[in-house]
Amino acid sequence: MRRAKFERRTSETDVKVELNLDGKGASEVSTGIPFLDHMLNSFSAHSLIDLKVLATGDLRHHVVEDVAICLGEAMRKALGDRAGIKRFGYSIAPMDDALALAAVDLVERPYSSVELKVRMLEGIGGLELEHFIRSLAASARFTVHLEVLRGFDGHHMAEAAFKALALAMRQALERDERRKGYPSSKGSM
Repeated sequence: MRRAKFERRTSETDVKVELNLDGKGASEVSTGIPFLDHMLNSFSAHSLIDLKVLATGDLRHHVVEDVAICLGEAMRKALGDRAGIKRFGYSIAPMDDALALAAVDLVERPYSSVELKVRMLEGIGGLELEHFIRSLAASARFTVHLEVLRGFDGHHMAEAAFKALALAMRQALERDERRKGYPSSKGSM
């Protein structure tokens, strides 16, 4: 089983993350930020990653950033050497008026292109969601392109983005029974 735990304690935050990449989408999330909890629960449900997150902190920004870092570190640990995975995943996900596109490459080269069009809207609790995704990709060491293509409700736009990302990750994380070794023409990641 591809499981991992990661904890981070600083003078600003205390974050604990536990995950199972081969789960069923069960989640227990408590960050003190209701909208972040909602997005992480949605991510877990649609990626089928079992996820436990417990976080406290002094400022919303610090909690959002450190949860992303810890989630990324746990994902990186759980993936190990990444041999035998499909590596690539992509999805287009709707949420009522919103439509989002996500593409990921679990190549161990962190890069993120994120255009959510919902940076700090009141309706989503003032979260810095683009910063969350960038911090996650950097910490887990993967490439992500994530874009909200259309929408007018900030909540729906953010949720479509997290669902698209979850579906793309689910695809990329799957084991490829036909592949022996690394999913790369170079023979390593």
